[in-house]
Amino acid sequence: MAVTEGDPTLSPQDRPAGEEEIGVSVSDQSEQNTSWSSFINSRLNSSTPRSRQSSPVHSPRLGPSRFSTADRSSDSQYDSSSPWFKLSGFLWDQKKQKARQRAKRKVGRMWYGKKRIKGLVFLICLLGLFLLVNWVMLLRLQSHGVHPKARSSGNSSSVSIRQRGLRKDGKGRSIHNGIYGRMLALAAHALAEGQNKPEPKDLWLEPFIPASSWKPCSDQRNWKPDEGKNGYILVTANGGMNQQRVAVCNAVVLARLLNSTLVVPKFLYSSVWKDVSQFGNIYQEDHFIKYLSPDIRIVKELPKELQSLNLEAIGSVVTDEDIRKEAKPSFYLKNILPILLKNGVVHFLGFGNRLAFDPIPFQLQRLRCRCNFHALQFVPKIQKTGALLLQRLRQHEGHPGGPLDHYLVGSYAEAFKTQNQSRPKKASRYLALHLRFEIDMVAHSLCEFGGGEEEKQVLEAYREIHFPALTLLKKTTKLPSPQELRSEGLCPLTPEESILMLAALGFTRKTHLFVAGSQIYGGRSRLIALTNLYPKLVTKENLLSTTELEPFMNFSSQLAALDFIGCTAADAFAMTDSGSQLSSLVSGFRIYYGGGKMPTIRPNKRRLASIFMKNSSIEWRVFEQRVRKAVRQTKHVQTRPKARSVYRYPRCKECMCRIE
Repeated sequence: MAVTEGDPTLSPQDRPAGEEEIGVSVSDQSEQNTSWSSFINSRLNSSTPRSRQSSPVHSPRLGPSRFSTADRSSDSQYDSSSPWFKLSGFLWDQKKQKARQRAKRKVGRMWYGKKRIKGLVFLICLLGLFLLVNWVMLLRLQSHGVHPKARSSGNSSSVSIRQRGLRKDGKGRSIHNGIYGRMLALAAHALAEGQNKPEPKDLWLEPFIPASSWKPCSDQRNWKPDEGKNGYILVTANGGMNQQRVAVCNAVVLARLLNSTLVVPKFLYSSVWKDVSQFGNIYQEDHFIKYLSPDIRIVKELPKELQSLNLEAIGSVVTDEDIRKEAKPSFYLKNILPILLKNGVVHFLGFGNRLAFDPIPFQLQRLRCRCNFHALQFVPKIQKTGALLLQRLRQHEGHPGGPLDHYLVGSYAEAFKTQNQSRPKKASRYLALHLRFEIDMVAHSLCEFGGGEEEKQVLEAYREIHFPALTLLKKTTKLPSPQELRSEGLCPLTPEESILMLAALGFTRKTHLFVAGSQIYGGRSRLIALTNLYPKLVTKENLLSTTELEPFMNFSSQLAALDFIGCTAADAFAMTDSGSQLSSLVSGFRIYYGGGKMPTIRPNKRRLASIFMKNSSIEWRVFEQRVRKAVRQTKHVQTRPKARSVYRYPRCKECMCRIE
């Protein structure tokens, strides 16, 4: 019978099982053995390699084949050595191998499909995680006041103070970040990373050798006391405690210049300070009179015959408008002495900074220093509470009394030292920061601080009430713009700028920080922003109980005296406004009595302004470098420049003696 491949003439009933796999068609059963035998012999005797043989047309079917299950009775006629048996084994092996390959391919397709699904799920999860992190970072940036769509380096904004720069801390309290949210976040990160790093060596040090060569000597006198025979001088000083102190010192010098008797000065009630305190509520009157008795004659009140005079009617009242700022001694000899000789009394009303520092005779300048550094001592009530304040500021390490304590709190310093004898003598340090950012300072500066239109309206309304002359000047004169004032360094540092400066200088989160002038514009929310960076930040209100502060409540000048003590006795002091009288007096006291061991940080606000203007883009490391350079340049020992304040710069021959 002829052999064909896939003969279509055979019916399904006549086609044997497995015929499709071998490609053979058989016509009848009787010729089967002969046909298959000849086919097998020809295939077995062929020398053609298997790889080059023709492949079957159809793939093998799984399951029983004619060689394994069909017609098993006929298989018995072949033995294991017959060609037919060998062919059936060969074909069975081929089918099993192909079945395994097919199964492997099916398993492979299933595995690959599962892997694709897992990969897709992984990619979706990764994308979701990326979006989640992006969302969290965006929320953090927005919470720090950085708005990518509306970022601006300027200080003016149309957003109200209540809507801008405020966020909540972990305790739900409002935090004021102003326009420095981004920089505060960078500072917090830098402080957290560097909390175990050592602080720069010069943070708590002053150039000791040149600074220690100056010693106090304004207590030395080289003249006889005046009799005060030319009449009486009345002085009513205006301003806060520090302005009043300067006015008292000038009045003492003026009394000596005019050979007149000084009546113990009085303090003018201010609608800004709202304090009715008088000289005797802040300073020791008897010590003041006794200590200056070798210089001038001082009495507590006018003689009775002069008390009944209408001083304004007789022309004996002289106001600040009658005297130019920092008038020379010759002005008083020419214009005031004749009134004094004529009426026997002159009343200086609102007497402030109305006496020049130069030119002035040597002994008069020394008298001015003597009054400030020696004659004016706080009353026992203030000294006692001030000593308690210092004790609590230093109790973290049990620090003994500081070098200035005796001059600030008198005999209470000795009691303080005795009390601390049982404590360890390991030195502790605290940094004092004077935040001169009360509303009067903010309004008077004519600067803007990022509060937008609402801030402008609030400050303008305050000026109209408390600074009417300044309001009138704004209407009649073209003044520099807020941007020009800031670029020239004429704006006070904000609390945020102050704390960023300290962080850039290298003060760590462990620094004990005492903040004076805590009644800052913007409220306690601005202080909370500072405590987030410096958790050991305290004020006198934190350290003293309500009972201990109660005698000073509603007396801003007496509260200012406590701040004065806390700042002056600090291991390091940082001012934020060089024009502040308290900062000037504190830094001068630290120079005069500090012996070269009481450093003061005096920021160059003009240099800092150019740095802070880039707050939206500057990197923290660059910010650190520039701030340190700007502040380091101001940290040097210098003698008093001509015409500058002896209260702030006492290193001059009139106040201090230089040891060669």
